[in-house]
Amino acid sequence: MSTIALDAIRGCLEGFVPAVMATCDAKGVPNVSMISQVHYVDPEHVALSYQFFNKTRQNILSTRAATISVIDPANMADYRLDLDYEETLTAGPIFESMRAKLAGIASHSGMEGVFLLRGADIMRVRAIAETPGPRIAPMTSTLSLLAAVRRSLAFMAAAQDLGNLFDRTLESLTNQFGIRHAMVLMFEESTGSLYTVGSTGYARSGVGSELAVGHGIIGVAARERVPIRIGHMSADYSYGAAIRDQAQQHGLADSTAKEIDYPGLAAPESQIAVPILTDSRLLGVLFAESPEPMRFCYEDEDALTIVADRLADLIGNVQQEDSGPAVLPESPPQAAPASRAPITIRHYAADDSVFLDHDYLIKGVAGAIFWKLARAHVGQGRVEFTNRELRLDPALRLPEHSENLEARLVLLQKRLSERSAIRIEKCGRGRFRFAVPCALTLEEVGSGA
Repeated sequence: MSTIALDAIRGCLEGFVPAVMATCDAKGVPNVSMISQVHYVDPEHVALSYQFFNKTRQNILSTRAATISVIDPANMADYRLDLDYEETLTAGPIFESMRAKLAGIASHSGMEGVFLLRGADIMRVRAIAETPGPRIAPMTSTLSLLAAVRRSLAFMAAAQDLGNLFDRTLESLTNQFGIRHAMVLMFEESTGSLYTVGSTGYARSGVGSELAVGHGIIGVAARERVPIRIGHMSADYSYGAAIRDQAQQHGLADSTAKEIDYPGLAAPESQIAVPILTDSRLLGVLFAESPEPMRFCYEDEDALTIVADRLADLIGNVQQEDSGPAVLPESPPQAAPASRAPITIRHYAADDSVFLDHDYLIKGVAGAIFWKLARAHVGQGRVEFTNRELRLDPALRLPEHSENLEARLVLLQKRLSERSAIRIEKCGRGRFRFAVPCALTLEEVGSGA
């Protein structure tokens, strides 16, 4: 038997080719079955998914030994791993990571009630042997992930504000990692949802689209606070349609008129979702996908986790200062240019949704912010505002963390750039301008205000 390091064959544990496990009972009667997950733990251990109490499970508990066959999808090399059972985990990072991946797959396939992880069986790898047989030449990559990470972090660190940081992060994924389809989503604690603040590679940006925590690979990664990779998916599965269905089921899309289409690929083969965390607190999710199977490997997960961790740090670093006045001095009302037709802004108090000339713009906290700006502009002629005055306004019901306001301003800024001639423009540290090129007509629905 040759001595092969487990780290050298991590690609075999991706699950692209299902692993086969052989066990024996106390009398030596063999049993062979497929196993859904062989999870890399460390250089000496793997974790096997325990989902059903069947013959395989009985044999493991009886003899405390198993052998699995795993195949490297890069060159089709077959390896045999002899394993010794140590313990079963039902909680903790390893269990949660395996459960999250299983839940992500189950959420895609509509099998949430079937694909349940009962435990993670920790197995010590006693020996690894390569099985003789034909091989294919593996594809080689010229991409250095370490160099890609270093260049990405340097590029991200030069961001001047939160919107620019999101743009630079996505640009780095494209230019340094060769990832063509990606997005950044931020977490909304009050609604338990995630909303898209930036994307790249899609026909539509999807900025403002929402999905529920716990659904799909993005939602499950957010809920469990662990990265999830899925390397092979059904080609006829429409992820975008599923997200829209889930949003409606969970009240995130009251009707098609108030829904921003999710920008994901219709038939992805590979996806990876990495939570953006600071001190274990969820800020959002960094997500990438590809129409190619097995596009993201363990090394990609490691690299993107570093990028997500740095993104979390920089989100705090680029926040606008609140040292300015709570409200700027009043300025004389400014007459709207007569060259453009007036815009009617309709605000629904029930969910703070905003429509511009019957065209849906945004809802929630971002909608409340826009309505505040529009009212101040129409009633007082104001064009400049401070972040601090928004943060101190109890009517906006902002969460306590500073990035929530900044992210909503980024979201509102991008939605306006896509849907209207109205603009939000930065004009100083912690200050911005509400640029309106025409007269505004305000309509309030569902409130006496």
